[in-house]
Amino acid sequence: MKKLIFVFFILLGTTLSTSQELVSPDGKLKMIFSIREKGMPAYELLYKERQVIKPSRLGFELKDDKRPLLDGFKVVETNTGTCDETWKPVWGEVAEIRNYYNELVVTLLQKETERVMVVRFRLFDDGLGFRYEFPRQKNLVYFVIKEERTQFAMTGNHKAFWIPGDYDSQEYDYTESRLSEISELFDTALTDNASQEQFSKTGVQTALMMKTDEGLYINLHEAALIDYSLMNLNLDDKKFVFESWLTPDAQGDKGYMQAPCVSPWRTVMVSDDARGILASKMTLNLNEPSKIKDPAWIKPMKYVGVWWEMITGKSSWSYTDDFPSVELGKTDYKKARPNGIHAANTAHVKEYIDFAALHGFDGVLVEGWNEGWEDWFGKSKDYVFDFVTPYPDFDVEAIHTYAKSKGVKMIMHHETSGSVRNYERHLDTAYQFMKKYDYPAVKSGYVGDIIPRGEHHYSQWIINHYQYALEKAADYQVMVNAHEAVRPTGICRTYPNLIGNESARGTEFQAFGGSKPNHVTILPFTRLIGGPMDYTPGIFEMDISKLNPNNNSRVNATIANQLALYVTIYSPLQMAADLPENYNRFPDAFQFIKDVAIDWDDSKYLEAEPGRYITVARKAKGTDNWFVGNVNGLDKRTSKISLDFLERGKKYTATIYADAKDAHYKTNPQAYTISTKKVTGKSKLSLDSAPGGGYAISIIENE
Repeated sequence: MKKLIFVFFILLGTTLSTSQELVSPDGKLKMIFSIREKGMPAYELLYKERQVIKPSRLGFELKDDKRPLLDGFKVVETNTGTCDETWKPVWGEVAEIRNYYNELVVTLLQKETERVMVVRFRLFDDGLGFRYEFPRQKNLVYFVIKEERTQFAMTGNHKAFWIPGDYDSQEYDYTESRLSEISELFDTALTDNASQEQFSKTGVQTALMMKTDEGLYINLHEAALIDYSLMNLNLDDKKFVFESWLTPDAQGDKGYMQAPCVSPWRTVMVSDDARGILASKMTLNLNEPSKIKDPAWIKPMKYVGVWWEMITGKSSWSYTDDFPSVELGKTDYKKARPNGIHAANTAHVKEYIDFAALHGFDGVLVEGWNEGWEDWFGKSKDYVFDFVTPYPDFDVEAIHTYAKSKGVKMIMHHETSGSVRNYERHLDTAYQFMKKYDYPAVKSGYVGDIIPRGEHHYSQWIINHYQYALEKAADYQVMVNAHEAVRPTGICRTYPNLIGNESARGTEFQAFGGSKPNHVTILPFTRLIGGPMDYTPGIFEMDISKLNPNNNSRVNATIANQLALYVTIYSPLQMAADLPENYNRFPDAFQFIKDVAIDWDDSKYLEAEPGRYITVARKAKGTDNWFVGNVNGLDKRTSKISLDFLERGKKYTATIYADAKDAHYKTNPQAYTISTKKVTGKSKLSLDSAPGGGYAISIIENE
């Protein structure tokens, strides 16, 4: 279904009305565009006649330009239209997505400079998207952005779930506070990372989740971040006005533009039900359709891997301790003494392949297989990896042959150590190596400061690198799971080979001191707004000291919570992250990880409150089987749900993996119960979720 209607209003030589209204298809949202004092363009947003965004400024400051694009404008043309279409994602949380919006396009002329700036607004039932467009024109061709001055003026001192604004890292725990408290709490919200730089004590990142005292949920983010810098937000905590704050490059510039060009979409999601934020597909809809003509090679995968044992310190990425430094092509590893704890060796990897084949997993990820890990971290080293040369104890040919015989695919790992220049030098060779040995997916990493030196992880230049690596991967039919890269903004619609991202505080931080128990009840409202997350769930042994006596960290979750993550944190590339021996200790709980789907026909959000709880039901692709996940925050809670999403007249068997009565993320995380019962669409369930706990349910149609 596709319907496109456009209406044009053009009055040449005449200033149009200084106020234009746009209403959402369901009539609940209204956007008002206006030209205010001194010709300043502004917008305002209302929901059910309640103000959500007060009149907020639009525009730019340009470098070395005395006349900013902030005022002196008049409206010379407006276009309105409606789009109603349905499209099918290659993979996703639902089988079909409706893209339904009303549009207003405002063409502005700055009379003094004869420059033209267009603002395109799209109003959906669940929120507003708008972007800047610069058409081809003689008075604005090449220009450098000093700062984008888009504002989001809040109506009060809302509750916010935020992480510090940063040019290099999103790997923070979320802080819940009033807007007025951000500056006071900013320093305590910071945690160490391999690369980070904050810009303001009131700076925060998107996607930013807020809740008003009247119970309205508001989410600020961006969509289609292409050839532009990532947008942070800086808060005036006296007036409660957010303003865009772009990530600078090494010279301090925030964007090199050439007209015709466009900015990313700035998005404001609004709902009086938290579930509406989770269900929104607006971010995807603001991206272009897929550019991959035949996506048959893009296939969701469930995998295990040689990773967690190294994260915890049980094993090592590096092969030897003999070398204080290495030079690729010059260091003779064959003469080195193995350190005895290098995990990526042929025999050990075969054990993981055996485990994957036995339990029906699609793939095995191996990290630390290639030369260079002895001095990769924190050395500002340009030529750190070549992505094709294995250590002496990793037999690429033997692993390839063995995995193929077991029906298991290997997943490649490319750690760049932040040296994107080096990665681009080797990218074709690395992807060709993957094709030769049948690696369908790559996990790329960008740990540490960026090289070229002085660049940030989220500046325009590096954003373009991530896009280049993604598009180059598509040329080789390679799926990409990028870690430490920019947080996603829905680009996976256009390039569905972007099958996963980390780009937030994932499970690894549970081994670095822990994350807050309610962290996973916030991520779907923030990080996952832009696309799936490779959170790497499924940890069953919470006491890290049992893997590494020198590491006293604990995983702040129950086993039932870890199972639920396979449903609540969506990813089409989903890892069972723990060691095989820990799954062998709890085979009945591990069964859920084996059974749960990774691609879906439908998703229902049954309960939701950011920072408190989330309950999601999803229908497995091509079946009538459903899986339910509930993750809980700090307080014990009784979750009551209806199974009315099940097809009427059919009977199902539900297997319920729940917290035991005495379960607690801190004191008794491995206490769980498993029960089965017959259910129908008329059934209702009442289940207790422990602090840091939850439950998982598989609902299988009876034959």
